[in-house]
Amino acid sequence: MAVSKAFIQDLHDRLRIEDVVSSYVNLTRAGKNMKGLCPFHNEKTASFTIFPDTNSFYCFGCGAGGDVINFIMRMENLDYVEALKRGADLAGISMPDDGYDDSYAKIRLRILSANREAARFFNSELYKKENAHALEYYAKRGLSVKTITHFGLGYAPDDWHALTNYLKSKGYTEQDLVLANLARRRDGKSGCYDNFRNRIMFPIIDLRGNVVAFSGRVLDDSKPKYVNTSDTPVYKKGNVIFGLNFAKNNSEKKLIVVEGQMDVIALHQAGFTNAVACLGTAFTSEQANILSRYADEVLICYDNDEAGKKATARVLSILNNTGIRTKVINMEGGKDPDEIIRNYGRERFISLIEGAANRVEYALNEQMRHFDIRTDDGKAKFLSSAAEILAGCSPVERDIYSLRLSNEFGISKEALEGQIKMAYGKLRKRRKAERERDEFEVITNSFEDKNNPQKAGNLRAAKAEERLITSLMKNPAFYKDIKDKFTPDDFITDFNKRVITHLIYLIENNYATTPAMFASEFSADEMGTISLLEVNGELIGNTVKECEDCIAVLKQEAAKGTANPAEMSDAEFLNSFKK
Repeated sequence: MAVSKAFIQDLHDRLRIEDVVSSYVNLTRAGKNMKGLCPFHNEKTASFTIFPDTNSFYCFGCGAGGDVINFIMRMENLDYVEALKRGADLAGISMPDDGYDDSYAKIRLRILSANREAARFFNSELYKKENAHALEYYAKRGLSVKTITHFGLGYAPDDWHALTNYLKSKGYTEQDLVLANLARRRDGKSGCYDNFRNRIMFPIIDLRGNVVAFSGRVLDDSKPKYVNTSDTPVYKKGNVIFGLNFAKNNSEKKLIVVEGQMDVIALHQAGFTNAVACLGTAFTSEQANILSRYADEVLICYDNDEAGKKATARVLSILNNTGIRTKVINMEGGKDPDEIIRNYGRERFISLIEGAANRVEYALNEQMRHFDIRTDDGKAKFLSSAAEILAGCSPVERDIYSLRLSNEFGISKEALEGQIKMAYGKLRKRRKAERERDEFEVITNSFEDKNNPQKAGNLRAAKAEERLITSLMKNPAFYKDIKDKFTPDDFITDFNKRVITHLIYLIENNYATTPAMFASEFSADEMGTISLLEVNGELIGNTVKECEDCIAVLKQEAAKGTANPAEMSDAEFLNSFKK
């Protein structure tokens, strides 16, 4: 075992999942369990459930699940042993000094060390005489040497092997550099070459101060404009926010979200040290939850073009699920913050912040752009669209904005409220349809199990396997009554055979049978399926007789071989779920 089960069990006895999750997700009580919006996918209806009794979680929307350590792994982008260490720190206990395989942790440390050395190399290259054009580029963008040093900015020379040779001289191997995505393998040939060449370099630093990745920008208008580190063992684009290592320390609990690194750096130099960027990736629910830990209010400041407006709408939609107050800064006078500050100065940007529109105001203003409100027809169409927006707002917001619009457009408030009421009825029907569709997808996905692809062709056997696993997870004492009546080899699907084998090991060694005790042997995705099996324990009877019935089904299925669902009639297919 990588880490002793005794230590894992002790850690779980001390570390309550609701305490850990509540620092990332707003939870509400749901009977003996707790629910919240899933931090791993975008959703409007809470399907993320915490089970305090078993110290586990499961999302009925995306299928993510596992124990408290799996949750830490996913949220912090850590491997299993690192997540255990993080959990041990939270619980106030020490990891065992030996008895676990830390090879993956060593790989991560090696990559972080190589990244740190690469950042030093890029920064030193910036000040070489032959690279004066790179330093001149920063100067033209209005950046001081102090700012360059603060963000660790640099330059990748126009050389295929400069960084590779430098890091090799420091003792790093080609494998280290390829794993860090600092270098690439040559197609069909030995050796590798630098991933970043003739680019100004932005190191990406996580909240612990580690250099986890790089973004390299060309010095002209050539394509591609940016080359970014791909996902590595230490970096996942959707989980990191540029500049948050500095911005998290602001006392106002307010963050400005911009599109690019240069915008962040320009704003910090101008004194707006609460600016961050999401590295040009599509804004994710993981990033929204990270922001919610450090801010009560987020000001969105994306580029003043159609792409920027679409991105703003997406960010607003995702942040709306976190409970964070949101406002949108109108980029009047420039396409981005960097341009506005260079052309008009700091005071101009302050005035834009003061004039930022909240979520409802921004939506109404954006809709107004699409209509000619100088005409009666344009007014009517705009107010109809406004009613749809207000239908999704709180009663207080509806009252405030319906009064404001009725005064502004010279119509009765009652008429607008009637329009809002009709829009609200349509919204309720649409949301109901979305919930039903989501529920159908959950049911469908339960049969299309990516972790157990053999399930589709062995429906009756897989159902019996799952029921037996669930019963024993819930009632390990049953095992002594049935252990002589079956073995794991009676299982038909390989995934369930792995689960029952490990479950028997836990029972025979008097360990707990909660999801926590499976996490070291199964992947994060597989833990989702195991958590669902554990959740299903609440839905079935709990008798030895049921276990014996499941064993009998497995014997029958093994005797008759597998059935191909494609060859079944509709009645036979549906009946296979009922047996």
